[in-house]
Amino acid sequence: MEQREIKDFLVSRRARVSPQEAGLPALSAHRRVPGLRREEVALLAGVSADYYVRLERGNLAGASDSVLNAVADALQLSAAERSHLFDLARSARGGGVEASEEPVGEGVQRVLDAIGAVPAFVWNRRLDLVAANYLGYALYAPLFDSASTKPVNIARFKFLDPAARTFFHDWEHSIRNTVALLRMGAGMTPGDQGMRDLIAELSAASEPFARCWSDHEVRLHWSGVKEYEHPAVGWLSLPFETLTLPGRPDLMMSVLTPVQGSESAQRLRLLSDWADTQPSVAAAYTG
Repeated sequence: MEQREIKDFLVSRRARVSPQEAGLPALSAHRRVPGLRREEVALLAGVSADYYVRLERGNLAGASDSVLNAVADALQLSAAERSHLFDLARSARGGGVEASEEPVGEGVQRVLDAIGAVPAFVWNRRLDLVAANYLGYALYAPLFDSASTKPVNIARFKFLDPAARTFFHDWEHSIRNTVALLRMGAGMTPGDQGMRDLIAELSAASEPFARCWSDHEVRLHWSGVKEYEHPAVGWLSLPFETLTLPGRPDLMMSVLTPVQGSESAQRLRLLSDWADTQPSVAAAYTG
């Protein structure tokens, strides 16, 4: 699986770069490949063609950082894609981030609760929601109501529950982000059987997931805007910031903060009032 993942990723990235984009002359109008040839990537990266072929077959274990950076430059990889290439190389060497099943500490929950005026939650690389504050549970109430088991998984809800197409404002854009994050997480946590099981489950059960997964997209997830159509308060547009928890590289914390004075800020206050009337939110929050 590791070698296949490396091969498919490099081939897919090579296919989208034309010789003209790489600064190479297009010598033939009848090329057999849509993008760069292996020999052209090798030339641009400053390695032999035979060596690059071995890399593309999945043999990244012995590749130095300078070679990986040269290949990333040749393929015009984004920051997320470059990071993913290095994750794949670490995986080939037997490294990577360990996916832990340990719950978040009480200190992390106190931090979440202290961020009381806006939704905040902690998620792992599988996109399990492993902790949240009160407004976080209220915001994601449709996911907690839908899930038959814990932890609640964002990807499983998006692809297997029809309600997700309404809850996430731009579902098509949202699922592409979700799959790209899962792909990034899979590269970082090569030993996570739960990740492999989730990918296999969604690939078999969801054609949109299988289609997006085959694109080999990866993305970083530090900031942006999330948009929801919450069943209780309507449309919410919430800028977010995300950070990795210190000492737990398998966990991320996201905090969603509306623009001050915006309609979404007003609706978040309504969401808090609504949550006070919902026993299911209180039950999810108290665990």
